[in-house]
Amino acid sequence: MSSYTATVGLRWVDLDAQGHVNNAVIADYLQEARVEWLLAGPNAHLLGDSTMVVGHQIEYLVPINFSTEPVAIALSVGTVGASRFVLGYSVLQNDREVARGRSTLCLFDYRANRVRRMTGAERRWFADQSEELVPFAPLGRWQVGQQADVYEFTVRWSDLDSYGHVNNVRVFDYIAEARVRMSPDPDGPHRMQAAAEAGLLWMVARQDVDYLGQILLRPEPYQVRTAIGRVGRTSMTMIAEVVDPLDGRVLVRTRTVVVAGDANARPVPLPPIMLDAAQRWPAESGEPPR
Repeated sequence: MSSYTATVGLRWVDLDAQGHVNNAVIADYLQEARVEWLLAGPNAHLLGDSTMVVGHQIEYLVPINFSTEPVAIALSVGTVGASRFVLGYSVLQNDREVARGRSTLCLFDYRANRVRRMTGAERRWFADQSEELVPFAPLGRWQVGQQADVYEFTVRWSDLDSYGHVNNVRVFDYIAEARVRMSPDPDGPHRMQAAAEAGLLWMVARQDVDYLGQILLRPEPYQVRTAIGRVGRTSMTMIAEVVDPLDGRVLVRTRTVVVAGDANARPVPLPPIMLDAAQRWPAESGEPPR
């Protein structure tokens, strides 16, 4: 058993309108650590054309503030299967854990367009580092139903990775854009405007993302359909899916826990705009169709 520690430098442009590192950028930090780790070992060849991210789970513990010092990311290997493996991450700033995550990846033959099995040597390298990872708490069983907020987006050229499809990290941006623009009153302020006017912050506490298909560059838009599942006093779970409207395929499913906070990031009751949104776009309980 072993772990690998990478360091990732912060950029000023990593900050969002609330003054701390954007939650989507943290997924990018995990990717940087993962790539560095693979390049440092005998399985570096997998980065060329053989890895695909199947899912992410990220817990955001405290905001990451800008610093000229890099964050440290301790990476560990969890379960290793015939064609997939799980990675665990602990993100530290000034020796304080600020986020933790899990990623599931599989080996994928992009030329044949199918999952492939690991070779014996590939699997031994992963298995030699494997250790038991503590699972994250489940976020409940929800699906986006007929009542959902719909946000359309088009893919930018810069969203693509070396495999020629949208990089997994960019999906966090699409989901965030849809979340920010939700408003039960089409003539009123959106969620972030309403929060700013009320002196509130929105904090993402957890995000789970499941990748079901590839998002490609094309002129036709895709859609994010968002609904709201569990509603607590200070937090709610938002359920979203990326859909190809040309054929109805669901390409991504996500679950995001957002928390309302005051100027000092202390949780406060949810504002009326989000309670109204929960009434207008309720998620449905149960597992989504496969």
